[in-house]
Amino acid sequence: MRKPLVMGNWKLNGDTKMVAELIAGLKNELASVNGCQVAIAPPNMYLSQASDQIKGSLIELGAQNSDVNVSGAFTGETSPLMLKDVGVKYVILGHSERRTYHAETDELIAKKFAAVKENGLTPVLCIGETEAENEAGQTEAVCAKQLDAVLKTLGAAAFNQAVIAYEPVWAIGTGKSATPAQAQAVHKFIRDHIAKQDANVAKQVIIQYGGSVNAANAAELFTQPDIDGALVGGASLKADAFAVIVKAAEAAKKA
Repeated sequence: MRKPLVMGNWKLNGDTKMVAELIAGLKNELASVNGCQVAIAPPNMYLSQASDQIKGSLIELGAQNSDVNVSGAFTGETSPLMLKDVGVKYVILGHSERRTYHAETDELIAKKFAAVKENGLTPVLCIGETEAENEAGQTEAVCAKQLDAVLKTLGAAAFNQAVIAYEPVWAIGTGKSATPAQAQAVHKFIRDHIAKQDANVAKQVIIQYGGSVNAANAAELFTQPDIDGALVGGASLKADAFAVIVKAAEAAKKA
């Protein structure tokens, strides 16, 4: 049985004081949780601080991006080995903001996925369609294309010890969210698409939902059979709101 993963993507937010206060609040709010995996992804600047502060708790550390190279003359980049060195377990890859603002292609993201896996970290592959693509009925085609960049180069086995986050771009930071039924339909499509190559891999891979997940809509989303937690944006910056989401995931899987 898949254990849900709720991960907070802090994006470009925080300072040393905020990191200290938010992690202290999370440790307090989540002290009784044992049925859900939890991770936070602060900006790179604060990964070492966060790594020290989460010790002794269930919270694990994520990063928001990684380079394809492990070292060398690549100014401004951070390698998978560096992330691993400071205690990172999960690495978010292919977030729509990286695809949009940094022109990251499916091919580049697949290379990053490979580099992260090769260095013993867990990739969190973000996929999802824009509003125009959604309205044109292209949701499944877009998700398949983004998955295939990994499947066709690395094979289905690459999704062992990996995470997929379905994030409809039209729902990120907009306050809009897919209905539980809409999200479940896409999650099932994703799982079925991987199952065409390897049913066992498809059965165990964690597929998170992301896209304006909050304390109000989390519980209903998590009752869906193929939704295994969430990649949370804005709501992850408040300990109480994030804790409600984590506890909803835990309760849904125990039900």
